[in-house]
Amino acid sequence: MNAPETIKLLRTQSLTNLVHEELERRIAAGQLLPGTPLREASIATDLGISRGPVREAFRMLEERGLVEFEKNCGVRVRQLDLEQAMQIYQVRIPLEALIGELVAHRLTPETHASLQQVVEQMRLTVTRQDIPCYTELNFLFHDLLAKYTANPSLYDTYRRLVVQLKLFRSYTFRHNPETIALSLQEHQTIFETIAARDIAASKALLRQHAQDSLIRLQAASQSS
Repeated sequence: MNAPETIKLLRTQSLTNLVHEELERRIAAGQLLPGTPLREASIATDLGISRGPVREAFRMLEERGLVEFEKNCGVRVRQLDLEQAMQIYQVRIPLEALIGELVAHRLTPETHASLQQVVEQMRLTVTRQDIPCYTELNFLFHDLLAKYTANPSLYDTYRRLVVQLKLFRSYTFRHNPETIALSLQEHQTIFETIAARDIAASKALLRQHAQDSLIRLQAASQSS
């Protein structure tokens, strides 16, 4: 392969990754809901690129379990049912326990400060009753915990699971003034336990936190 062809390939791969990341972000943010059709041409026009990288990005999203190709129907954002969501939790619950163990063991002054800052921001949003902001900080707190395990494979697996769970329509557990106050207490306790480097307690708390999340998901499904 000559230099121009190599450069062209790298540009295509780079664009594909950018498209993939943008579409995954839109799915995670709820801008692309489960069941939404994805039109190759319209996405390419929207992003100001050719259709090739969009097509390849669709394949990457399919590998991550976020979209599905339907015969004669094109590509749609995947939709999970309750059974599939519960199967994901079978993986997520022990993974959360492992995250607690590793973070408590590997906590540094820098990661401690980052987590403390997020918890403080969560406390301020509870004071303001800013539920949307609290929800985003909640996700950020857990994302940072997974990141601070210093295990890229674990972090990638965790993010795949979390994004896939957002494909479950009844996963829209909505906080209210009471639940965010209780949630804040839980997260403060988790942070304090990790900060104390109590590995056993950190594992147990994060495992229980994930189990409680599954219970809420099941309840949301039954009431919807």
